[in-house]
Amino acid sequence: MQNNERRLYLIPSTLGESAITRVLPPFNLDVIKSLNHFVVEEEKTARRFLIRCGYKSELNAVHFYMLNEHTNASDIPSIFSDSETSDLGMISEAGVPGVADPGALLVEEAFRLNIRVIPLAGPSSLILALMASGLNGQQFAFNGYLPVKSQERNARIRFYEKRSESEGQSQLFIEAPYRNNQLIQALLENCRSGTRLCIAVNLTLPGEWIRTKTIREWRLQPPPDLKRQPAVFILQI
Repeated sequence: MQNNERRLYLIPSTLGESAITRVLPPFNLDVIKSLNHFVVEEEKTARRFLIRCGYKSELNAVHFYMLNEHTNASDIPSIFSDSETSDLGMISEAGVPGVADPGALLVEEAFRLNIRVIPLAGPSSLILALMASGLNGQQFAFNGYLPVKSQERNARIRFYEKRSESEGQSQLFIEAPYRNNQLIQALLENCRSGTRLCIAVNLTLPGEWIRTKTIREWRLQPPPDLKRQPAVFILQI
């Protein structure tokens, strides 16, 4: 590898308004301050993140390139061509780039162009939840979001429960925070009483809350009110 080769840094961000120093190492901050080309999901939140990281350069001189759910795959190559030979930093809206966000498309193009990809350390809500769950961390699957329609969602819950039983995997999934309560109710209604469920909320933030119980135990108490709170759910037989 040559020292002058072009690089794409994958830059994790905080999972909320937690202190930067709680979740990001100083090396990340040095990298961020060395760049002036960033690929982001939303420019407003990216600017706020850079300020929180102590970014010293003039933000009006920073080049932002959008990559979100509305970006066409055909637009990805122009991000690299428009930034010419500059190093790039891809910033996730929350957590790590490329996991539960559209960053994988940019990384794929970087490899095609022989650009060095450098992932930086930072918080992943999925891994943090699994670490603290007491469930199987040797075999697990992240399944993204469940269907919105109740009938389809219920079917997927039962499918993941059966997969956990047959393959021994922990099954991870997430939900839009405003639908968390509906998801909890669906889990309590569709899972077997002996199935274990971990709910991990507000990871790395004030009010962090993590519990693993059987469905039977969850049913014995009022379900937690998780509306508008970021959460990770893990099932295991």
